[in-house]
Amino acid sequence: MMAKQLIFNTEAREKFLGGVEKVAKAVGETLGPRGRNVILDKKFGSPVVTNDGITIAKEIELPDPFENMGAQVAKEAASKTNDAAGDGTTTAIILTEKMVQEGLKAVAAGANPMLLKRGIQSAVDAVVENLQKTAKPIKGRQDIERVATISGNNDSEIGRLIAEAIEKVGNDGVITIEESKTGLTTGPDFVEGMQFDRGFQSPYFANDKEMQKCEIGGDDRGVLILIYESKISNAQEFLPILEKVAQDGRPFLIISEEVENDVLSTLVLNKLRGTLNVCAVKAPGYGDRRKAMMQDIAILTGGEFISKDLGMKLENVDVDQMGVAQKVIIDKNNTTIVSSNSGSPAVLGRIEQIRSEIDGTDSDWEREKLQERLAKLAGGVAEIKVGAPTEVEMKEKKHRFEDALSATRAAVEEGVVPGGGVTLLRCVDKIKKLNDEDVSINWGINVVRNALTEPMRRVAENAGYEGSVVVEKVQEQKGSHGFNALTGEYCDLLKVGVIDPLVVTRSALRNAASIASMVLTTEVMVTDLPEEKEQPMGGPPPGGGMPGMGGF
Repeated sequence: MMAKQLIFNTEAREKFLGGVEKVAKAVGETLGPRGRNVILDKKFGSPVVTNDGITIAKEIELPDPFENMGAQVAKEAASKTNDAAGDGTTTAIILTEKMVQEGLKAVAAGANPMLLKRGIQSAVDAVVENLQKTAKPIKGRQDIERVATISGNNDSEIGRLIAEAIEKVGNDGVITIEESKTGLTTGPDFVEGMQFDRGFQSPYFANDKEMQKCEIGGDDRGVLILIYESKISNAQEFLPILEKVAQDGRPFLIISEEVENDVLSTLVLNKLRGTLNVCAVKAPGYGDRRKAMMQDIAILTGGEFISKDLGMKLENVDVDQMGVAQKVIIDKNNTTIVSSNSGSPAVLGRIEQIRSEIDGTDSDWEREKLQERLAKLAGGVAEIKVGAPTEVEMKEKKHRFEDALSATRAAVEEGVVPGGGVTLLRCVDKIKKLNDEDVSINWGINVVRNALTEPMRRVAENAGYEGSVVVEKVQEQKGSHGFNALTGEYCDLLKVGVIDPLVVTRSALRNAASIASMVLTTEVMVTDLPEEKEQPMGGPPPGGGMPGMGGF
């Protein structure tokens, strides 16, 4: 085991804060409608230009190992927010930085870190409760377009296309953001299909290494799909199918309970050699729900659900029993099957059957799962193709489309609150009433109170205004009246469409508080000692030759 180095108490927390501050400084420049971009060097290919907080944070590694721990933990706040809401990552990091700064001041002044943590938590709970009361439901296409426009860095084209896509497929339908081959942004093109939350069983199936994605099909011949209920564990049993598929020549997708190691190795080897264009994914769901979803896939693709219960043997399966899709896109988390078969009588009959089951169930959970299946069968897929004059600009634009889509979906689910940091600022007054007999808990409440003004201050500063002055002016106003950093005006932000999804604001605050609480209760940091580089061995003396021979 390598030797370790340790630092303690104030020194540990200050190092940690140093790492958080460096990430926050890099990411904070992007906040708001007038935030700047960050350019990221890539060892291979073009640099990436982005204003997406999580993309920037992921690239940051600091040379000091203790500061780097702080940077990595700040990334965690952003990453968790991104997972929950798809946006708000910059806000999460800025809130984390401010809470850690304020919390360390309190600890230095003598606050008990454990009680400080309790104060932070009680304040955050009160803020979240107020946010939920403030939230307004999304009403119609205009609200959807506004959310998407703001999350897409005030790009009205992004707002329009995403609103149109959601209008076509519904919030439960699948929307994919692809790179355009023509250099023009087009869409949304409506393609019938289905998505489920299972990704490839091995990353070696990915044919787009940068995006970690496997895309097969897309031509007139389509993709063969084996839909098998059980595990595939015997390579000898499976060999006849592989031979038939190899003769057929079409790409091949396997959906089963699991493809076990021996068979998986065979598939990966054939993929890498170019013998088969193949990918394997686990079947969605569990138990009876899994069977039902696999039958849905079979009906959508015009194939058979291969089940031992029906007396079917794997080695006897023929190509004619497999489903066929136009195209399949698989990443590490999801599989999207694009089929032209969704208007067929079999699919329409299946949709009616699921609707009858929805009407007949008393269980809310069962109804929700049936509605998910219905959306997957009936919703289809909307494709938006993103184009730009250069590859660098196209990738940056694609990032903004993806952020906007995630934020819009979150807004439809939980509603929206006034944006521009005004909602968090209004919560400052709400938690003034919170008071505790313990001084340390009160300090924790103040940590959150002071952090709530930070997003608005940073948005104003990025737009070229004095942040503290803007915050003070907005505090004199009420409700959704705040500062529109795009125009420099003080107005009702709800009326002019400056809105944020509730889930984005809530997730950013909760994740920031979680990370800050952890930092403030940390006493020791441990990391490996840096390795000493060995000195190269000395070469022959200058001039060559043997000693005492004058260099000859």
